[in-house]
Amino acid sequence: MAAIIELKNISFSAQNQAVVRDFSCQFEEGKTTALVGPSGGGKSTVLKLAAGLLIPTGGDVFFRGRNIAHMSRKENLNFRREGAVVFQDSALWANQDLYQILELPLRVHFPGMPREERTARIQEVLRDVGYKKELTKRPAMLSMGEQKLIAFARAILCHPTLLFLDEWTESLDDTAAQQLIALVKRRQEAHNTIIFVNHDFNIIRDLADYVFMVLGGQLFLKLTREQITRDDNMARYIEKGIAS
Repeated sequence: MAAIIELKNISFSAQNQAVVRDFSCQFEEGKTTALVGPSGGGKSTVLKLAAGLLIPTGGDVFFRGRNIAHMSRKENLNFRREGAVVFQDSALWANQDLYQILELPLRVHFPGMPREERTARIQEVLRDVGYKKELTKRPAMLSMGEQKLIAFARAILCHPTLLFLDEWTESLDDTAAQQLIALVKRRQEAHNTIIFVNHDFNIIRDLADYVFMVLGGQLFLKLTREQITRDDNMARYIEKGIAS
């Protein structure tokens, strides 16, 4: 199956420090890939580079064979609509209420959509993620777990086929986390492409078709689900690397 996202010889530096170095990989369309490794190893940066949120200091990122750096405004907008991100810190607008936060992507990508339809779409995804409180609140009034639910709802509002999830179950209780895991499984059944960062080995083993271990900003190891589930030594190695 063809790659939907390809990173080719990617490098990224911040504050004169190399975070990602000569990183090349392909993310297969319709599959789920987990980026794993120790904290500070560069996996979240790789995720953001793949999502086009960071500009590499070297190398190229391709979406369906098109270099995202050379996309037209229309092409870039289509890329943003097809791909959606759930950030580790949720990244909700502090000065907007929850309805305004959720309405914005619909306004951007579907400018002709009537307000009634926008409201119905918002209510639908809120039921899916299990958020039941009023939308007049601002993010500061929510728990970290509630903020993550809103962030996930925002990500799936435009029915993306490509999801980038950065520590998306962090700060959730078991019930809420399982609800979001079930939503991801539904996306898998619909053959969506999912790229995620997570420190929970059980989630990784349950969801990932591929596991890419990132160490020192480089692709250290690439494994399939079968290699992890059938090889106890490899599973323990990955679990130890995640925890370090």
